[in-house]
Amino acid sequence: MNMFVKHLLAMSVLSTMSTTLYANTIDTKPCAKTTTPAPVILDTQKTLSFWDFPNLEKAYLESTPSKRKDGIKVGQLGIDGGDKAHIITLAKEIANQKHSDIDSLLIAHKDKLIFESYYLRGRVDLPHPQASATKSYVSMALGRAIELGYLSMADLNKPIIHFLQQLDTSKMVKGADKITLHKALNMRSGIRLTRAQQDELAKQSEQMKGQAQVQTYLQHSPTISAQSQSFNYQNLDPKLVMQVLDAVVPGGAKAFIKKELLDKLGIKAYHWADDVSGLPMAPYHSQMTSRNMLKWGQLVKNKGKWQGEQLISKEFMSKATQNHTTLGQDDIFFTGKHIINPGYGYYFWQADMQVGNKRYATTSAQGGGGQYIILVDELDLIIVFTASTREERIMELTAQRILPAFI
Repeated sequence: MNMFVKHLLAMSVLSTMSTTLYANTIDTKPCAKTTTPAPVILDTQKTLSFWDFPNLEKAYLESTPSKRKDGIKVGQLGIDGGDKAHIITLAKEIANQKHSDIDSLLIAHKDKLIFESYYLRGRVDLPHPQASATKSYVSMALGRAIELGYLSMADLNKPIIHFLQQLDTSKMVKGADKITLHKALNMRSGIRLTRAQQDELAKQSEQMKGQAQVQTYLQHSPTISAQSQSFNYQNLDPKLVMQVLDAVVPGGAKAFIKKELLDKLGIKAYHWADDVSGLPMAPYHSQMTSRNMLKWGQLVKNKGKWQGEQLISKEFMSKATQNHTTLGQDDIFFTGKHIINPGYGYYFWQADMQVGNKRYATTSAQGGGGQYIILVDELDLIIVFTASTREERIMELTAQRILPAFI
């Protein structure tokens, strides 16, 4: 099964599965009135699921984004960077659905949001399904635990079973002790269970509660070997990481993520569903507003620092965004002739974007259907997309149409 199909499966499951709301308090009221306010959730729409929201009657394109009480600095497209005409032309094409079903596009340059747009289901205060971009947030949660001393960088090379005291290692498959945090974060746990096997195991709810979830996986997987510990993009590995996080932080993973990351970032409008284990879903099933996605991107760009506070270990953030596994073009779901040298870190993707004769290194969080937080350090850019599309061409569109406006 290719990468795109796997990501799309995550989105299709999200559309039918009920979610547990950890919070849903809207925090996006503007500080001052604007001539054209951004589209928001109407009172009559507050009970709707994301997938039931009607499309906007008119797209919202703003080259001078409003300053809101959300900690995001704003600027003006053209004045604070970028070719305004170039970006507005692209935005109008998106509005006319010439680039598939995109719900939002935000661009930040030099730590200022300078372009904000919403289309179709996009709303400034509506959390959008993140699909596998959730994995990147899980990675950063682990980095927060390291910054606070609940884990160390050396712990990344320890077996995950070292942290999970409720496991019966005598019943596990051979090689289970070879799964380190580093390998689980890099999609190289070596666990090999088919989707049908995973679905069947998920029905046995009592065997999937708490750490019993890990016990079940490590009893039913084939032997873990050097050969099986090759890159395999799957949902199991981030579940292992979430289990370790839950085991080492006070109060458990759910409370920790809220208190130590979401609250710190001022993220109040979000959804995050529970896994069958009782822990937050690690592979997907979170929802964030586009502006809050930008905050996650700024956290990465600033090496784990937010408003002067080091939230995530700088050393971990650097390691998380390194290319630990070089991939082939067939191993990725984002395609296009301008996207080259793909790789993978700790739930972050790396790739070069070819613009003319020059290549620009990028790091990104990605979710199936078009959820992207793309960082281009050399150009001091953060680009956020949300979408509900089967055409995974966001990276190519970024290389062809957005980067040239800032070069």
